[in-house]
Amino acid sequence: MSTPPRLPARFAPLVMALLLSIVMTMVVSAVSTLRGVGLTDAFLPVWLSAWGLSWLAAFPTLLLLLPLVRRLTARICSG
Repeated sequence: MSTPPRLPARFAPLVMALLLSIVMTMVVSAVSTLRGVGLTDAFLPVWLSAWGLSWLAAFPTLLLLLPLVRRLTARICSG
């Protein structure tokens, strides 16, 4: 059994931003949708729509802000 091919390490920040944006927007949009429409038959389609729009905004925002957040983190933390 062979291992699947892996991306070069230089893509790690992009992959991290992608995965983080997917997980965070899924959680936040699910909580918001649950609060807004409740656990009804409409929940899944409304949530998926909200999640898609949230992710479209979050991923590029995360890519733009990640360098700034790294610099701020370096100033706050020793090491």
